[in-house]
Amino acid sequence: MKKKKNVLFVCIGNSCRSQMAEGYGRAWGSEVMEATSAGIYAIGFINEPVIEVMREEGIDISGGHPKQITREMVEEADLVIALGGDPELFFPVLLKDKLITWPTPDPFGDSLERTREIRDMIKTRVSDLIIDLAKDEETNN
Repeated sequence: MKKKKNVLFVCIGNSCRSQMAEGYGRAWGSEVMEATSAGIYAIGFINEPVIEVMREEGIDISGGHPKQITREMVEEADLVIALGGDPELFFPVLLKDKLITWPTPDPFGDSLERTREIRDMIKTRVSDLIIDLAKDEETNN
């Protein structure tokens, strides 16, 4: 049986970038990953333009809610992908060998067009990650 990777996507507020990444991970990568997301400082709501641009992709993230990153989340994750913020400030030892950084602009307060551009950056990265995880699974079987 395949072992899915636990992937934790992290940004500052867990209202934009990491929510988009989690949405793609759940929609497209469910064969190879258990995707979740969290924020360094979860702000309490998902940014409405982010919900809108993800709906354009056929992915509904409106039922989600921002979550504060916890030690347990980091411990359980096989990979922690930082799209913004620095989780190493909080969990430097736990993140050894599992942190990947994807520098990504924050769309909070930006136009829909800019939010779409950032969404598309995240979409490409998550798609590439899914391909890499699938290759790793094939190699390990």
